[in-house]
Amino acid sequence: MRLWVVVAWLFVCGATALAGGEQPLSRIAIERTILAVNDSVHVKASPLVLGLKGENSGWVQVEFFHPNPSKDDWIGVFSPANFSDAICEPENNSQQPPLLCTAPIKYQFAKFKNSGYTKSGKGNLKLQLINQREDFSFALFSGGLMKPKLIAVSNMVTFANPKAPVYPRLAQGKSWNEMTITWTSGYDIKEAVPFVEWGAKDEPRFLSPAGTLTFDRNSMCGAPARTVGWRHPGYIHTSFLKELWPDSPYTYRLGHRLPNGTNIWSKLYSFKASPYPGQDSLQQIVIFGDMGKAEADGSNEFNDFQPGSLNTTNQIIRDLENIDMVVHIGDICYANGYLSQWDQFTSQIEPIASTVPYMIGSGNHERDWPGTGSFYGNIDSGGECGVPAQTVFYTPAENRAKFWYATDYGMFRFCIANTEEDWRPGTEQYKFIEQCLSSVDRQKQPWLIFLAHRVLGYSSCTYYEMEGTFEEPMGREALQELWQKYKVDLSFYGHVHNYERTCPVYQSQCVVAASDYYSGPFMATTHVVVGGAGANIADSKFTTSNIQWSHFRDFDFGFVKLTAFNHSSLLFEYKKSRDGNVYDHFTISRDYRDVLACSIDNCPRTTLAT
Repeated sequence: MRLWVVVAWLFVCGATALAGGEQPLSRIAIERTILAVNDSVHVKASPLVLGLKGENSGWVQVEFFHPNPSKDDWIGVFSPANFSDAICEPENNSQQPPLLCTAPIKYQFAKFKNSGYTKSGKGNLKLQLINQREDFSFALFSGGLMKPKLIAVSNMVTFANPKAPVYPRLAQGKSWNEMTITWTSGYDIKEAVPFVEWGAKDEPRFLSPAGTLTFDRNSMCGAPARTVGWRHPGYIHTSFLKELWPDSPYTYRLGHRLPNGTNIWSKLYSFKASPYPGQDSLQQIVIFGDMGKAEADGSNEFNDFQPGSLNTTNQIIRDLENIDMVVHIGDICYANGYLSQWDQFTSQIEPIASTVPYMIGSGNHERDWPGTGSFYGNIDSGGECGVPAQTVFYTPAENRAKFWYATDYGMFRFCIANTEEDWRPGTEQYKFIEQCLSSVDRQKQPWLIFLAHRVLGYSSCTYYEMEGTFEEPMGREALQELWQKYKVDLSFYGHVHNYERTCPVYQSQCVVAASDYYSGPFMATTHVVVGGAGANIADSKFTTSNIQWSHFRDFDFGFVKLTAFNHSSLLFEYKKSRDGNVYDHFTISRDYRDVLACSIDNCPRTTLAT
């Protein structure tokens, strides 16, 4: 890269760094960068080519020297490598037209694991790169994050095939015997035809076509997604594998057929098809919210942003043979308008999402932006307004932009709501929720689960206490009659970054005492906050008040695992991400006649006629 091009850094780019913001990249005032190239400074990266054996990630050694080092010097990783060529439009007429608009995809301070850097000026960093469809370069800055000065840029590093198909994400289809596979590549449909080759072991192979989606900068609703955070998302392909045999193992690989007839292949993956609805077999589901992503190399200030994310991911990977599906209920990767982070997240979860269905819900950090139809008018999505989430991941929703849907897995029915759209009586979503809860056949699917991102049920977090609600305002008032009427076993929420379990509760009263074992007829729904999968927990402290319905609290990172042994027995386990051990648990034992029995406000009408 020619350094003279970077004079464009003198112009405004339309994003401001927020000290202590939730997205570490937002702490860099990239629009304030000035050119301060110093010929005595150098940065060198090796190896030059990654993925020579088809790998989608690799480690790079970055060596650098600065004759006048400072503790505030930092290395930014940029992609494309010629990052000074990135052009963006001003957000309004009062801005100067910027000539540069690009943030790094990650950064690290030069002194990181280089204790003598501030004296010698010599340092090296070992950084992990993933295949993101473009080449990379490494830039050394002085002046800290708020007043950066660009002083040197490295050579270019690339992957052997930057456009290769990567990071498959499985999801349940709209029917029980359908699996969808979504992945990312650099191939537009004009360049190559996407498809999946798949089949059962030792059986004939099938080819299934894939549809292709993408989005552009104009699809974003505001900064930083439209400005310094913009990076082309590549092309998102989805294929539908139909008429699968229940519980059967399959293998698959992603393919792209070039115009000359050559096929570009991914590595081989495998999955197990879903059980038939109502099938009596061991079924295990992991549930959590607010995981986010983190860097294995410690970059992007990993320790104060999402310190639990890698631990949660790794614990699930270790137990993957005993997991059938994952449900991530919102606040997926906290990209917050920095689009490169979606690639980082799908790479992080690839061992999980390529093997079991990875179902997602929408959270405030995916959807919320003023004037775009979100129920809340805040700026938590960083200008994404839901577009990346609904494109990068498939959900079996009638309208993927709405993000509410039902999905069945064997003996489970999951009703996944979208708290970033209005859920109150009379709305389209309220009708969906009631239809989802009322239409399940409890003889076949006895375990009825409601999930949403924000806490529509109960949480004793301090900021809900300050609101005087212990819930999202207008939450349970709108929905508790439905939960009780249709005998919802469990309701899960994220948003609050901790773990909490209630007693079986209705109208803020424990209908029965909290326990580690429940049997007999349904009495009320148990509500669970499981938003501690990775994002910072510092602001999610519990009230010191004595809350009658709050049974178990944990101010730590963790996730929940549900195990249905059969139609009569369900095990609930809360596990900490740091060690994978169980810290809270209970069992529900219930026969079908218990489901038919009634309790408070859920008894059907009867007649005296004979």
